[in-house]
Amino acid sequence: MATYDFVFRALGLEDWCEAGGESSAPMSMDALVSQTTGEEASTSIWELPFPSMDALNQACPAFPQSRNVTLGLENGFLAVKDSMSVVLDPITQPLSWLLEGALYGILTTPWWIIIPLLLAIVWFISKSWKLLAFVALSIGGLAFIDYYSYAMQTLAIIMVCAFLCVLFGVPIGIAMSRSDRMRASTIPVLDMLQTLPPFVYLIPLIFLFSVTEPKLYGIAIILYAIVPVIRLTDLGIRMVDETVIEAANAFGMTKRQKLYGVQIPLALPNIMAGVNQTIMMSLAMVVIASLVSAPGLGVLVLRGINNLELGVGLVSGLGIVLLAVMLDRTTKAALDRINAAQKG
Repeated sequence: MATYDFVFRALGLEDWCEAGGESSAPMSMDALVSQTTGEEASTSIWELPFPSMDALNQACPAFPQSRNVTLGLENGFLAVKDSMSVVLDPITQPLSWLLEGALYGILTTPWWIIIPLLLAIVWFISKSWKLLAFVALSIGGLAFIDYYSYAMQTLAIIMVCAFLCVLFGVPIGIAMSRSDRMRASTIPVLDMLQTLPPFVYLIPLIFLFSVTEPKLYGIAIILYAIVPVIRLTDLGIRMVDETVIEAANAFGMTKRQKLYGVQIPLALPNIMAGVNQTIMMSLAMVVIASLVSAPGLGVLVLRGINNLELGVGLVSGLGIVLLAVMLDRTTKAALDRINAAQKG
């Protein structure tokens, strides 16, 4: 006798339960004791199981089990997978082209062009000799131990994905700041994207796209990293002083003029902080995306874990740390220059 038989008897559902046949749920300890001893085991209030789907299934075989929920979700996704692929494939294909082009370009261009170019970009952004020396030593050190190509692959993926996050995230953040209704409908989506474990992003994408396609890991990185730039763009524009907006209205500025001439310049520090966080989150996701064929230093980390190669894992992890520090310091230097220009 199952624990919750009385529920279905009270509802008059005995015939429906009997029509369900034998329950396929795992046998409970009470049922096992009853079967082996021939005596009906009693369940104390202390051991009373929660009335979960499996517990109710033991009392009524016609009642669905918990695995029916997950199986139904999987079957539903597989039923619409082909239709979704037909729509999403052409839309997301440019992302594969961008990633393939960036990887091809950065690997086929000689190091004596790439490294000076990166140093020139760092100097243009930061105007800091200390940061320039740190970046030069870091890239030189990675190249010296033959990790140059892996580091450049990681950097190329981050550049493409972070650029797309900013390209799409800033307009979304601007739209949220101008519409409370859109903000209310977008915030739950951003909350979900920000709280989902990184591995969960990969599960539906593996079913939708081939593992050999760069857009598989590209979409996962973008979804994971786009949230900060959207939130901080919205926050930055909403934090613009009302007196400044009133002054712009007094000068007869249109909404577009206020946006580009007043709100975005004043919100730029917040937007740059969002860009910084987006780049950091892109780097974190690149390592996880190595599980689905993303190239770069994450591949070496994965190799170190799979083959128990301690040295490979530690050195590649140190390379990721160096990349993170370089990107973080460079974007923060740009933010400091923007803050200094606004105060001046």
